[in-house]
Amino acid sequence: MISIFSIHSKDDTYTYCSSLEMTCTPLRAWSGWGQMCPCSMNTSRSGIATLLCQLQLLEELHAAVLSGLLMLGAAVGVQALAQYSARRTGTVERLGVPNILADEEEVEFTHCVGPETVRFIAPGKRFGLNVGLHTVLAGALCGLGTWYVLLGRLTALYDNVGVALVVFVLSWVTLCTAEYSLIVNTATETATFQPQDTYEITPLTRPLYIFTFIAVDLADRFTGPVAELQLTSQVLHVLFLFLPLLWALGMLSPLDALLLWGMEQALVIGLGGSPMSSNFRLLGMFATSACVAVCNFFIPSTLGVTLFSTAMGFLLSLDISQLGEHCRGPREARGEQGWHKGDTRNPPHWFGWRLGCRELLLYLGLLLGAMSVAGLIHHLLNPSQNQAREPQAAVGYLLIILFVVIWALGEVQGVYVFGVFLNPLYPRGMANVQMFKQQSSGLHVAGAIRRVLLNLVSPFAMIAFLAMDVSVQQLHTASLSVGFTRAFRVVCQSSEDALLQMVVVVSVKLAAGDAELPGWDNLGIGVQLLLVGLLIDRLLQFLSKLKFALAVLVTSWTEKKQRRQSAGTLLALNASLFPLLLSVVVLSALLSAPLLPLFTLPIFLVGFPRPQRSWPGPVGTACPCPDSIYYQQMSGSLATALRSALASGSLGCLAPGSHFLGRFQDRVVWIMILERGYGYCTVNIKGLELQETSCHTVEARRVDEVFEWAFERTERLGLNQGFNLHWGNVLTPCAALPVRVYSDARSVLSGIIDSHDNLRKLQDDFLKALVWLLLRNCVQRRKNFPWGTEEGAGSRKSQSSQMVRSVTQPAEAIVVESNVSSLKFRQDSSSLTSFGDWSDEDDLFGPQPTKRTVALLSTEAQLGHTVLQTGPSLPGSVEMDSLFENMALSALPPLQPLGLGLPAVDKGRNPEVVPRETTSTTAHVNFSCPHSELFSPPPGWRSAPLLPSRQQQLRPLFNDEWFRLTLGRLALAVHDEASEDVSKALQDDVGLRDLYAQVALSCLVSLGAESSFTSPSYVYRVYCGDVPWTEGLDWLSENKELYQVALKAFRYSFKLLFDHASLGPLESLEELFSTLEEYEKDWYIGLVSERGWQDCVLQEKPFLFSLGHDLTMGTYTGRVLSLQEQLVQVGRLNGEGVRGQWANLSWELLYATNDDEERYSIQAHPIMLRNLTVQAADPPLGRCAKLSILLFCSTRKSHESLCLRANPRWSSELHSMCICRDPRGFDMVTMWDLATLT
Repeated sequence: MISIFSIHSKDDTYTYCSSLEMTCTPLRAWSGWGQMCPCSMNTSRSGIATLLCQLQLLEELHAAVLSGLLMLGAAVGVQALAQYSARRTGTVERLGVPNILADEEEVEFTHCVGPETVRFIAPGKRFGLNVGLHTVLAGALCGLGTWYVLLGRLTALYDNVGVALVVFVLSWVTLCTAEYSLIVNTATETATFQPQDTYEITPLTRPLYIFTFIAVDLADRFTGPVAELQLTSQVLHVLFLFLPLLWALGMLSPLDALLLWGMEQALVIGLGGSPMSSNFRLLGMFATSACVAVCNFFIPSTLGVTLFSTAMGFLLSLDISQLGEHCRGPREARGEQGWHKGDTRNPPHWFGWRLGCRELLLYLGLLLGAMSVAGLIHHLLNPSQNQAREPQAAVGYLLIILFVVIWALGEVQGVYVFGVFLNPLYPRGMANVQMFKQQSSGLHVAGAIRRVLLNLVSPFAMIAFLAMDVSVQQLHTASLSVGFTRAFRVVCQSSEDALLQMVVVVSVKLAAGDAELPGWDNLGIGVQLLLVGLLIDRLLQFLSKLKFALAVLVTSWTEKKQRRQSAGTLLALNASLFPLLLSVVVLSALLSAPLLPLFTLPIFLVGFPRPQRSWPGPVGTACPCPDSIYYQQMSGSLATALRSALASGSLGCLAPGSHFLGRFQDRVVWIMILERGYGYCTVNIKGLELQETSCHTVEARRVDEVFEWAFERTERLGLNQGFNLHWGNVLTPCAALPVRVYSDARSVLSGIIDSHDNLRKLQDDFLKALVWLLLRNCVQRRKNFPWGTEEGAGSRKSQSSQMVRSVTQPAEAIVVESNVSSLKFRQDSSSLTSFGDWSDEDDLFGPQPTKRTVALLSTEAQLGHTVLQTGPSLPGSVEMDSLFENMALSALPPLQPLGLGLPAVDKGRNPEVVPRETTSTTAHVNFSCPHSELFSPPPGWRSAPLLPSRQQQLRPLFNDEWFRLTLGRLALAVHDEASEDVSKALQDDVGLRDLYAQVALSCLVSLGAESSFTSPSYVYRVYCGDVPWTEGLDWLSENKELYQVALKAFRYSFKLLFDHASLGPLESLEELFSTLEEYEKDWYIGLVSERGWQDCVLQEKPFLFSLGHDLTMGTYTGRVLSLQEQLVQVGRLNGEGVRGQWANLSWELLYATNDDEERYSIQAHPIMLRNLTVQAADPPLGRCAKLSILLFCSTRKSHESLCLRANPRWSSELHSMCICRDPRGFDMVTMWDLATLT
């Protein structure tokens, strides 16, 4: 726990070693800087003041002032020395090379009193304001601390000089430890909440606790003899000695965590609120709720207090933030179509989805109804005259009945009753979603009844019960004002918890009968409910923590992979020290602090109290990656399913801090309840990694086993079949939710892609798919063009002829860099002037290359010089355009091909490049049908460098019957007036057919498939768009649109091959046409890495197909995503187990700095789900949380669903946040609104 350093001068070595695993306040083990140690500074200066006080030369107050002034001077000196050293070393600083593999950090110094040494020991403050503030606080702390631990004061408290002397000595150790953080350097705190102390708040933590102790002592000094206050001061003086130990154990919260935890506990326990989803909401709600309690204290009328408490309790239990959005005006309306297609930015305008006029009217009606019930009952049944005793007892019986009914209806909603016994009413089959919904219809009715009783009947009954209580007449005390503020608030904020608390209070009254309980009855109903709520909350936390501790203890021995050599010793120690272990669990429950298992071993500590969220940052941060789209797609449907599940009670009690786990195939969803109010519930949803590691796989397999035992067992008979055999697991199954999600099916294509018969068939399918896409593309181009007369067709023909002629002209001149390179395009020898012989004396690389200008390109085109197409050449070849910018190609000496893949040239001939005008039908084509011009391909597609002889040789591959069928079907789509005669005339047009045959065969040759596709690797490369060099590839690449059509046709043909092997061959050409239409409409066939794949997932394309290659196995795989409604299984996690593991993660990474990726605390644990829990932590400590969504989900019953008996449309609000990496290395948080469903 102590870091040791040594310093050497010139002949010696100065080395500082600081353990990266466990660091604490460095021990100054050398005499040269002994005065810098806080202990020596404090004791020397305060010792003088104490001595003068003991000699009665100074009074206690004067001694404290003297001690404070001396420390203030010392602090100023240290800060000035630190600033001086910083200026001396700030200009030039030696940077050593750190050894990242070393466990110790070594720092070398040039001199024991050099500036570098001083700066290392006392680095100073980063902000000028903190320099002054911390210096003044150091002086005040020393002065008040001296007054706090004076021997005279301690002797007066304990009446024993020996005890006072021991307390005096040890108290100065505590004071010196706190002074060190203020004037020297920030101490390494075991309790770390923020990853970075940006504003230097950490040094204020220890002085804050000491000032708290001193404040109690000052109150005891100046308030006179109060026995309770004096006893408290005595206890705190003893506890003051153990503050260093508590700081070392990390049990005392940092300043920011303490403030947030204190406000949260006061809001929940004292004011009846709920933990908030953000720090800003927590601060605002706490301030508002405290103002309500203060107002209740000063309102003179009991009726006014009742009405005001009822109104404010209802209003504060709503999501007030929605009102601000409503005041900003409605957003652009979006229909139901856009919502279900994955566009979750704006929701539909159904009743209850967002805060509108109708929802405001509903809230206004409920508010007026609640105030009317409270006011009338309080006025008619005056509690001061004991007229309300019998009616209140009747309402108490009604509350008990409501509680039993609501509890029973909630228990039958889940798969387990009490978490142990299988529910016989829950549907058994999970394979068919429709059957599951039909079998769940009875549970839906029970859930609707439960919602009505819980959200409408129970609040009014509880308000009536509170209005009848006699303690309303005694409201002008602080405790009763706070109690009644909380009572009326919790009725609406958490109706289920309030109902349980009132049932307990009513049961105590009924058990007591007519007997008086003075201590209990004098508290009043508000304080009684507060105490009962606190007791229930802490009891539930204790049971949950105890289950977590027992799970860690037992599994450390029963799980073979968790059994370490020290497991037996640790179990024996925990067994022998079981009372101490039980005390740790009780203390953590009382403080509402996490139970921290050190390194997740059975060594338990009390973590420092922190908010329920466990993390300081804003909720919703995540690390985005390509897998996030799958969670983003299912977010809308999951929100709908969660809305119904939370409202019906199938997920159990919705206490803030509860955690749930959803599982479907390879997807894992982590759900956390952050905030709860009347009709809404704030939920944080995180998607975990899809690329499963070994640890992830082990835990995911256990999760599947737990869910399978609960949901997928058809036979539930027998002694063991009706019980939850995994009751000791941290996960307890709750319900299955129907969610519209992608089902992922993967298959190995061995025997399909490597079959010669299939490869031969692939060529025929490619031509058919290409013809279909070419015709469809032309139809889409001309779909809005009218069926004109002959004159119109002629004019169109003339325009087309002009376009054809324009193709022969050089393209627009562009600026070409000399070092142009590409991996995709190749130069074709048939389109270039053949090179002659060349010798070694020739200057192969030519003059220094420069840019080709626009004027030069235009001049060369006018002179008739060949303009080479820019693009990559073969490896080792030379880019002629780049090398000889100022010379025409005809003026260059003839060069012989290098033999790097170019076709061999017969030297006996002088081959000429066949002009594109002669190899393509660029001239006017005589169509027999006047409407054929509308269906002709673009002129640029007809300029392929394919010789007529080659085209005639490949002509039998073109299927005329398929062309006629496709053209006849698509011709009717151009215009409704197209008759059968026109369609038949188009089919009989030989010129049009030959034109499409030329384009299709040119694409076939360009892809190298004129004979057949040779190998699976060739097929895979073409599918991915990495087409090997072939004749005519440069021409195809220049026509980008045609290239995309050809690539799409090839992918369609491969999908036809896949379907042929898995489903059987197609029976007719009509079936092939229908299949291609289905591909175009409902399928995306491409690669997972493409942007189109992600867009189609978010747009909820029904089906997606991708071809992959497994390099490790050497196999080709096919992946099919199908969008369908599936059952996502959801289970409840042990919330205290999650908080404990997250507390250990924070301690281990932020304090112990154990960031080893193979450390024990993140290894797979099938019972605790340790690896998944670590992944679900917020960044930067969490691992691979893909998508994090903040969901405001309403759980109230809407008026429309009550009237129409339809499914309720609850309100919700959906936000998402991601972390973007700034180039400077900082994390910037960016938030966008995925949907606002309220």
